[in-house]
Amino acid sequence: MFVFDPYSPAIDADPFPAYRRLRDEFPCFWSPEAGMWVLSRHADIVTALNDWQTYSSAKGNLMTELPNRAGATLGTTDPPRHDRLRGLIQHAFMKRNLETLAEPIRAIAAELAAELAGRDRFDYIGDFSSKFTVRVLFAVLGLPMGDEATVREKAVLMVQSDPVTRTKGPEHIAAYEWMQAYAARIIALRRAEPCGDLISLLSSAEIDGDRLEEREVLLTITTLIMAGVESLAGFLVMFALNLADHAEARRAVVADPALLADAIEESLRYNTSAQRFRRCLTRDVTLHGETMKAGDFVCLAYGAGNRDERQFPNPDVYDIGRKPRGHLGFGGSVHACLGTAIARMAVRIGMEELHRVVPDYARVETDLPWMPSSTFRSPTRLDLVRA
Repeated sequence: MFVFDPYSPAIDADPFPAYRRLRDEFPCFWSPEAGMWVLSRHADIVTALNDWQTYSSAKGNLMTELPNRAGATLGTTDPPRHDRLRGLIQHAFMKRNLETLAEPIRAIAAELAAELAGRDRFDYIGDFSSKFTVRVLFAVLGLPMGDEATVREKAVLMVQSDPVTRTKGPEHIAAYEWMQAYAARIIALRRAEPCGDLISLLSSAEIDGDRLEEREVLLTITTLIMAGVESLAGFLVMFALNLADHAEARRAVVADPALLADAIEESLRYNTSAQRFRRCLTRDVTLHGETMKAGDFVCLAYGAGNRDERQFPNPDVYDIGRKPRGHLGFGGSVHACLGTAIARMAVRIGMEELHRVVPDYARVETDLPWMPSSTFRSPTRLDLVRA
């Protein structure tokens, strides 16, 4: 009997054999452990992303959703409300010229990379990526320095879930409540003294007299902090993991940093942190001989779709020359990630600076400790040794 449990530590460790069986044998699969249907083929996931009228995000997009978040963020609304939110948030992003952040991001990366000079072994996450991503987030949003360690701790807890109860535990909910209170304090400070940072801009974003509601401002900034810390960190660490495991690709991007852009796209396809998101059906849908009922939740297994040979030839091969069109590393359609430009830029700069100091590396452990999360997949520690 085939079982697919997105809360299983075995799935965290290696989801790809299960993904293949899902695509080949059970492309529309009911998972009682998850309490939802699972779609694993690239074409079916793209269809669902495009058909937001049927596959609604309004009841939450995380596999295990945080309370009271649905309906107030980009990822948990459908058009036309989603379009309004996206327009207002994008307006704030456009006012914040991200290109001006390239130099401070490089300075952050260079400083952290320099601390690794002379070390034969280091924890990529604890010594580099977690510090880098949280400092980048603080620079982008304009958060006050000094809170980095606590903000990262709470953001990591927010995206986790309890693999036994398959719910958010008290520690996860407490972290979410702390983050909302923290965001509320920063919003109040920026309204009292605007300083041109993204939080100031979001707090006052306006198009033709329309502004974000107070709950929308609060939960949007709370979500941006969570995504900026953990999603970006997961993206960066999975990229480093892919390069550590593929020496030829690593040597190529070190020799020619211009190849990093293509390597980033292949990593987003091949093995990225954003693995599974959910939708809720607004009507019955029959697919691959199964009938999913209105009100049922559906898991869109991005990680499975990114390894679908129906879309990507030789999908289990990491090929930085592939140029994978249509990968799902940043979602798609109306819910494509809004922060893709800053994420790509930060990861590229971060790895450029790391490679100046540590050009050759491989991972130490075969078995990695994985973060317990039904939505995201990334290790909690990645020990690297100079190769």
